[in-house]
Amino acid sequence: MILSFLCFLLMFTLVGVLSAKKSRGTKQDYYLASNTVQPWLVGLSAVATNNSGYMFIGVIGYTYVAGLSSVWLMLGWISGDYLASRFVHARLRDAAPRTGEVSYAGVISNWYGKRNSALQRTMGLISLSFLLVYASAQLVAGSKALHVLFDWPIWAGATLSAFLVTLYCIAGGIRASIWTDAAQSMVMVLAMGLLLVIATSSLGGVDQALIEMDAIDGFMSWFPSDLPFPGVLGALLFAASWLFAGLSIIGQPHIMVRFMALNDNRKMNQARRWYYAWYVMFYAMATAVGMLSRVYLSDAASFDAELALPVLAQALFPPVLVGLVLAGIFAATMSTADSLVLGCSAAITHDLLPHNVERTSVMKGITVLVTAFALLWALLNSQSVFSLVVMAWSGLASAFAPLLIILCLGGKPGSGVSILAVCSGLLVALGWRMMGWHDFAYEGMPGILSGLLILCGALFLSRRREAQLTQSL
Repeated sequence: MILSFLCFLLMFTLVGVLSAKKSRGTKQDYYLASNTVQPWLVGLSAVATNNSGYMFIGVIGYTYVAGLSSVWLMLGWISGDYLASRFVHARLRDAAPRTGEVSYAGVISNWYGKRNSALQRTMGLISLSFLLVYASAQLVAGSKALHVLFDWPIWAGATLSAFLVTLYCIAGGIRASIWTDAAQSMVMVLAMGLLLVIATSSLGGVDQALIEMDAIDGFMSWFPSDLPFPGVLGALLFAASWLFAGLSIIGQPHIMVRFMALNDNRKMNQARRWYYAWYVMFYAMATAVGMLSRVYLSDAASFDAELALPVLAQALFPPVLVGLVLAGIFAATMSTADSLVLGCSAAITHDLLPHNVERTSVMKGITVLVTAFALLWALLNSQSVFSLVVMAWSGLASAFAPLLIILCLGGKPGSGVSILAVCSGLLVALGWRMMGWHDFAYEGMPGILSGLLILCGALFLSRRREAQLTQSL
């Protein structure tokens, strides 16, 4: 088991290190791979980064607890993600070379060519803070799996993951991250597919599995039981709020930078097809495995739901396949962690520092420091992976998505209004979570809507003043 796990880790590391041969030694190459990435690589890399340890650990844990009603989360999330991709991705890819910026915040802040340092630094600070939280959650997810299967201490798995992420980020930057993502995404799907087939077969087939699930009280209900509105209405509101979670992808610097690195904007539809084919297949399998795990691991009261996948694999698989599943989990966490670390590095070198860093040696040094901080945070963390990821995801989306949407619509909000919208959206989302209202509605929904309200209101008033001035003349 350990041998197969280590073999897969070695493979991922070699893929990342070999990408250094393509390096051009520039900041554009380190953060955007010189805009030379093929559509299939963009799609697989983006889906691996998006799914991450959140899918292996968080979603399966949530499904283990919620049962069939968790499909509303899946439907809402993928629908929102798709709507966002149809509207934003290509426009953001066009803006990257036009602005000459290599960071997500830099592209948005300089969308129309006029430098907005205050907005860029504000977005850079928010990016750095929440991407660090997100990265620590990925390290925690990987270490949990190693703790269950190998009885390694939590710090060992997190440290191993941090070391490997640092190694290939230094070797090839975003290109190394994208190449390893593609390899990792294939292992992720293979591992999840094998577990789904073997778990179903061990129960006697699909029909018997459904009978076993139906025997669990409330587990096969289509509608979440803890919502303020019962039945279909509650489920639709629940799904609508998670549609905003899918829409939130446009506020995630570590994912959007993949689409910014595409070699030709005319190939965006190809990248999108790879992305959604892989995404739907993997999410559906993860949901099914989460439900099956409840049948095998029935003591929900005393069991950590986020450990369902590794425990189930250990119960059903021979050692070699357990190593494969563990490699899939670990690969998923690393595929996102490396992206987050590079996002933090870009925020520091090109958004927060007074002068952009041009030397790749300095960028790599900052990458090492960022990884060390993420590791420290992971070791001190006491929250669940699901909770950390959703908080970081919603915070970034609430801050950045409203402004990006308005820019894609052709709006030209001023610096002050843009900063106000960014900060207000973030504070509303955090306040919603602190009040505990996220239990029945994803906090990114009010966060994004509040930012949009501020920006739309400011643009309306601006145009009204212009119209009044024109009439007076």
